[in-house]
Amino acid sequence: MAAIVVFALNCYYLATLYLSISEDVNREVLSAMVDTDIDDLWERATECSRLHDGERTISGRLNLGSDTVVMSVTEEEGKERIVNHLRFMKTESFGNQMMAEMSEQMHGQMDSILPINLRKTDSIFRYHLAERGLRPEFVAVELVDSAGKTIIENHRITDTENFDVFELPYGPGGRYFYRAYVTPLVRHILKQMSGVILTTLLMIVIFIVGFRYLLVTVAKLRTIEEMKDDFTGNMTHELKTPIAIAYSANDALLNFDYANDPGKKEAYLKIALKQLDKLSELVESILAVSMERRNMKLSVRRMDILPIIREVAEVQQMRGEKEIRIRVETSEKEIIAEVDKSHLTNVLNNLVDNAIKYSGDEVEIVISCDRGRIVVSDNGIGIPSKNLPYIFDKFYRVPHGNRQDIRGYGIGLYYVRQTIEQMGGTISVESTSGKGSRFTITLN
Repeated sequence: MAAIVVFALNCYYLATLYLSISEDVNREVLSAMVDTDIDDLWERATECSRLHDGERTISGRLNLGSDTVVMSVTEEEGKERIVNHLRFMKTESFGNQMMAEMSEQMHGQMDSILPINLRKTDSIFRYHLAERGLRPEFVAVELVDSAGKTIIENHRITDTENFDVFELPYGPGGRYFYRAYVTPLVRHILKQMSGVILTTLLMIVIFIVGFRYLLVTVAKLRTIEEMKDDFTGNMTHELKTPIAIAYSANDALLNFDYANDPGKKEAYLKIALKQLDKLSELVESILAVSMERRNMKLSVRRMDILPIIREVAEVQQMRGEKEIRIRVETSEKEIIAEVDKSHLTNVLNNLVDNAIKYSGDEVEIVISCDRGRIVVSDNGIGIPSKNLPYIFDKFYRVPHGNRQDIRGYGIGLYYVRQTIEQMGGTISVESTSGKGSRFTITLN
């Protein structure tokens, strides 16, 4: 709501500024018309001074009093004839009244001797506009009466649409007017406003970008929050299940006489042991997700990693829930790299465990390794290409529909990437749905 109010205030300010500058420009145009009228009269007076009728010479003078001007004409015979006797009003500018009266008197004298030349007027008007920084493409002036009827036509004016129109009184009595047609001065106004407009637009762009970033961040936080809730729910369920099963098996051993039944005893103990192993894995997963990258401390040293790889392969192959074949391929007698033995073992166990979990009834895993590189390939169900960019993100799980036999928490591969990067290495993945996956670890 506050953003909308700020935006509305900016729009109001720009509109007000536009109107203010537009009024200033209109005043400048009218001022240029006034100067044009004076210069045009001066040009015609100069031209008239070259004319002589051979019969008489006319001269004039002004007598200035405190509030009176007497204008007179002296003819050749020496007779002085008063042509105007004007008393000025003290409420108005003396200069303005003087200019208006002089203009009226000069028009009264000049228009009968030498008519106005509109082509020259256009040129003078364009000059005075340019002096004020106004350079419209088209400028033309015509003379009209008080009813708007054209008195002296300007042949350059062929279309009166789409022009800014200005009017200024012309000649004595206010019966006639200059009417000027000018190319719209919007461009000039906008140019004067360009700094404010650009600043406002920049602020709007920054606001939009910031608002969009805020929305994306909030959406991401909501997604992460939902993923955390799912993780908490899944983890709580997974913790309760092995506890309940182990508790039941232990309760059966204590409360029923299975001590003399070796088969039952062994079965219940295996059940309890299996559930305790599962609990241990869950605890490890929780610890892994709580280890942030900046806090993870590894004991890295140079060692032969080939025995670690072979040990992981042997232990994982002993799992009995599926038919598992794990093959280690290498042409090296030893592979030296800077690693943390415990964490590298966890990383390989995680990758092999995923390969077993996300596969069919028969699993074939190949661990190929050479200097500085370990590749874990499987023949599992694969990962859709659209999900590949996200599989190393915390809490992210590839959707598998309604299958309940594949459970996870979205933290295993996150832990793998964090660990490998802490050891100065990188990990990448290639996968095709239905054809398996290939994880490549590069170590120093």
